[in-house]
Amino acid sequence: MRVIQRDFLMPAHAAGTQQCHASTLIALPDGDLLAAWFAGPGEGRPGTAIWLNRRHDGQWLAPRRVVASDNAAHWNPVLFRFQTEVWLFFKTGASVHTWRTHCVRSGDLGRTWSVPRELVPGDPLPRGPAKNKLLITTAGLWVAPGSIETDGHWDAFVDRSSDEGRSWSLSPVPLVHRRSRPARAAARWPGLHRGVFWHKDVTRVLQWDGVIQPALWESSPGRLHMLMRSTRGRLYRSDSADHGRTWCEAYATRLPNNNSGIDLVKTDAGSLVLAHNPVKGNWGARSPLTLSTSADNGEHWTEVLEIESGEGEFSYPALIGVGDTLYLTYTCKRENIAFRALCAA
Repeated sequence: MRVIQRDFLMPAHAAGTQQCHASTLIALPDGDLLAAWFAGPGEGRPGTAIWLNRRHDGQWLAPRRVVASDNAAHWNPVLFRFQTEVWLFFKTGASVHTWRTHCVRSGDLGRTWSVPRELVPGDPLPRGPAKNKLLITTAGLWVAPGSIETDGHWDAFVDRSSDEGRSWSLSPVPLVHRRSRPARAAARWPGLHRGVFWHKDVTRVLQWDGVIQPALWESSPGRLHMLMRSTRGRLYRSDSADHGRTWCEAYATRLPNNNSGIDLVKTDAGSLVLAHNPVKGNWGARSPLTLSTSADNGEHWTEVLEIESGEGEFSYPALIGVGDTLYLTYTCKRENIAFRALCAA
């Protein structure tokens, strides 16, 4: 595996002028790529908007704001393509404890968009995807990897749709929560996000326990799996044998996790490629950023390529595959969104 293109989604003159984070990426039928992320005065601050950029003929064009409000914060966009229609899911709200999921749709491959609407009108839960891309199963179901972040508990779920997004059914991932020890973890706090984390109450943050932001794959018809970010120093996993309707109790894997986002893709050859920070510890460092592969449905993993290392934050990867090419975007020091094209053969 090797890198064949390196780029950034914000031009050099704009890099660092806004806080950039949480990218998402899709391939279009005409060969273009679309990427989105949130950027603005800061995570959770009013005026933080959803931005979009298009890669055409191998080059990224000028980024533009597509969803914005001076009075609300926007978070965690997720792009999704079904045939020739593109969906853009995103969160709005002052914090992850109160945010709601909205969406816009495009019939012209992301050039124009509908008016934003709630994904599940009136539902107080943050329905739909939390960070990572949706899975379309062999049975044609849309499965959105979601999660809920309350003051104390983090819990994962999937939202399933059998009618092309008109209605959604939530299926929780079971997890028994643990009593937290905030004093024991406080020593790790000073380096957290280099001062850009949206939450200022250290005691409350260190009391959170659970799993969020699943990354999904299907190993055989009806058999779905997920890896999840956790507060417990490891990636957690859950499995379903009934098309995602029910899930087993979340369990720890051997993969270290720093309580930061991941993404994965199943290649045409059937192997899994995982983008992650292989760092153990709740709120651990978000460097290095690494690609690992598995040839046995996620039972064993091998680190194959270090994408970034050194000081700073390299986090929240989005990873897709088109034939033998992998496309990766990720947060680069909260100053820009980095892009890598890789030859997977």
